[in-house]
Amino acid sequence: MSSTAIHLTKATFTISAPDIRRLPADSGIEVAFAGRSNAGKSSALNTLTNQRSLARTSKTPGRTQLINIFEIAENKRLVDLPGYGFAKVPMEMKKKWQKALGEYLEKRECLKGLVILMDIRHPLKDLDMDLIKWAAEGELPVLALLTKSDKLSQGKVSSQVLAVKKQLASLNADIKVQAFSSLKRTGSEQADAVICNWFQDENIQPLTELSEEPLPEE
Repeated sequence: MSSTAIHLTKATFTISAPDIRRLPADSGIEVAFAGRSNAGKSSALNTLTNQRSLARTSKTPGRTQLINIFEIAENKRLVDLPGYGFAKVPMEMKKKWQKALGEYLEKRECLKGLVILMDIRHPLKDLDMDLIKWAAEGELPVLALLTKSDKLSQGKVSSQVLAVKKQLASLNADIKVQAFSSLKRTGSEQADAVICNWFQDENIQPLTELSEEPLPEE
């Protein structure tokens, strides 16, 4: 266990890359953020790092076209992956983003934790489940953040979280489920604790070798 405290607020932008060949050396620890293009991924990153514009947000979902790297400490990085699913862009562009996402997930050995963001009102869409199952098969820890929880009543939030936990329990994997709101900062402390623990846990094993079958396209 590392004795150096991890603070996500120290995140600084390092590089944007179209593919893994342009990324920093594949060493240290990376925690990646993935989700559908309308899941509020950039807003969540800004909330967790307590920075207003670390990750670019847009009223038009799907603007994260590159793999964006943010360093929080020496050899410890947050990774903002291209959004999937919703974006209203040409199919060729969507395929390009999907390829970059798939390559990173399948080949990046320093990936030690995956934060999957889903709109709490529409969780566990097909591509979300594909990604969660893929991580479970590779024994990669997952934090499922159910975003935009401020859009629902507290009772509905609790029932949605319980329903998602119940559905994912059958995977028998290291998956944590948490309601989250960038607007009200709901769940930010809990998410911060999970992510910082991943960075400090030197015993987390790198992703095991999986099939080279690409992630399904939508």
